[in-house]
Amino acid sequence: MPTALDLTVGAVLFDMDGTLVDSTPVVEAIWSEFADTYGADLPALLRYSHGRQTLDSVLRFLPPGHDPHEVVAALHAEEESRMDGVAEVPGAGALMRALSGIPVAVVTSAQRSLAERRMRAAGLPLPSVLVAAEDVPAGKPSPAGYLRAARLLGRHPGECIVFEDAEAGLAAGIASGAATVVVGSHESGLTADLPRVPDFRAIRIIPAGPARIRLTT
Repeated sequence: MPTALDLTVGAVLFDMDGTLVDSTPVVEAIWSEFADTYGADLPALLRYSHGRQTLDSVLRFLPPGHDPHEVVAALHAEEESRMDGVAEVPGAGALMRALSGIPVAVVTSAQRSLAERRMRAAGLPLPSVLVAAEDVPAGKPSPAGYLRAARLLGRHPGECIVFEDAEAGLAAGIASGAATVVVGSHESGLTADLPRVPDFRAIRIIPAGPARIRLTT
C-alpha cells in the first residue's frame, strides 16, 4: 500500500523530466537512435539513463573509439530540436502556480537551455531557481543539485520536499536530507517507505504558518 503524502515544508524542489514534464517519447526515441548507432543495449541504457545526466549515460554505453563529448553535444542538439509530444505531467502547472509565496526550484539533469525549452513547451512556469546539469560538479544520484537549490532558496534541506520519478533522482533527494516523494509508478527497494503520488492532481495545499505549507493527498 503506497504511503500517503502528508508533509509540512518550507520549500518545494521538483525534478523535471518524468516529474513535471512528460518527455518520455522524445527521450526514448533519441536513446533508441543512439543504441542503433553505437550497438548499445537499449533496455539497459533506458534503465540507467533515467534521471541521469547525458554525459554519465554516454560514458557508460559508448564503445571505445568515439569522443563522448562530441556525442553528447550531438545528443543535446537533437534534444533541443524536438519538442513534439512534450507535455506537463497532469496537475503540475496548477500546483506550481498555487505555490505562490513558497520557495520553489527545479533540479534537473538536463542542460539549462533544454530545461527551459521543455518547461515552456509543456506550458509550465519557470521558477526563479533552476539548477541544471552545468551547475553541479556531479549529477544525480549525487545530492549536489538539491543541496544547491536549497541553499539558493535560503532553506535547510530538511525544510524541503523533493518530488522525483527516477531511481537516481530519488537517491539524490534522500541523500540531500529532504523529504522525498515518488511521482509515478517507479518501484524499488528505495521507494518502499516513501510517500507516492501518481501525478499532482490530488495534492492539497494547506497554509501552515509563515512561509510554510502542508501538502496532503
